[in-house]
Amino acid sequence: MAAASEPFRLLVLPGDGIGPEVIEQTLRVVSALSGGMGRPVHLSEALVGGAAIDAHGVPVTDETVARALKSDAVLFGAVGGAKWDDQPIALRPESGLLRLRKELDLFANLRPAICYPELADASSLKRELVEGLDLLVIRELTAGVYFGEPRGVEDLGNGVTRAYDTQAYTSVEVERVVRAAFEIARGRNRRVCSVDKANVMQTGGFWRGIATRVGADYPDVELTHMYADNCAMQIMRRPKQFDVIVTDNLFGDILSDAAAMLTGSLGLLPSASLGASDAQGRRKALYEPVHGSAPDIAGKGLANPLATILSFAMCLRWSMDAPAAADRLEAAVRSALAAGVRTADIAGPGETAVSTAEMTDAVLAALG
Repeated sequence: MAAASEPFRLLVLPGDGIGPEVIEQTLRVVSALSGGMGRPVHLSEALVGGAAIDAHGVPVTDETVARALKSDAVLFGAVGGAKWDDQPIALRPESGLLRLRKELDLFANLRPAICYPELADASSLKRELVEGLDLLVIRELTAGVYFGEPRGVEDLGNGVTRAYDTQAYTSVEVERVVRAAFEIARGRNRRVCSVDKANVMQTGGFWRGIATRVGADYPDVELTHMYADNCAMQIMRRPKQFDVIVTDNLFGDILSDAAAMLTGSLGLLPSASLGASDAQGRRKALYEPVHGSAPDIAGKGLANPLATILSFAMCLRWSMDAPAAADRLEAAVRSALAAGVRTADIAGPGETAVSTAEMTDAVLAALG
């Protein structure tokens, strides 16, 4: 790890919609914690997504990618909106995020789904199914169908067209994310469920074989396998059976969003996208809320900032080697929730909803 006196270089990419709002509030938290993080934080900011398209014609510039590569971590807001829906896929706001993930080689996406007792009734499932839930989905992030070639649309003649995408994985791409899942599970409840479609897909059988081989190196961690469709059903049926789920890019995208709703709101859920550690123990990383840009509420002060604030807590833990500060911040979030502070997305009947800034005020007050 870097020396404690060396500044931590954090590149901030607010993005579109509610992204700038939740990032603004999170930076208030960063400032409040500045004395307890073990090292100073140097902030810089750049455009991404639709904002970058409007300013530069592309969803992320080469210069911003270069700055991300030189940073210790990236704090990301959200991208997208109807304004840019007619752009070609390569020039849509989301392509900026995909490029950053690929260029920084952020192969492991960690998406925790934690149901706080105070919010168990906000879940779409019964309280007894979700209260105490602590599930982690680890999604492979830099390969699979989102990046596979060839892809395209072709004219077959006689008025018939065909669209195609390619699902492809190398053994290295599978092994490194599966191994990350086992390492992380060792610090949790020592259970890994590897999810695939080995019954109908070549890549599924390939994935399962590698997961089984890697699992032999971790006899202290229980490994199970599950088909993706069954996993989706089991997440709704009995979610607390899972500890760590590891799966490919496509299934991870879908299953992590399904797991997210068990907690009551996407506005509560953080994520970390991690690369491999170098010889000094440093790794490239990007931290972002699971929720999207929510353009329908942008600029209204209604967005829940907690997912982004908790994403910074993950940054403290995974990039800054400041677990005590991460624990303190997570405890402050729980304290605010326990006090009954609610934004509109998690407010129940009869509960008064607070603004984005007021929710952050409550977290800052709990930090002391």
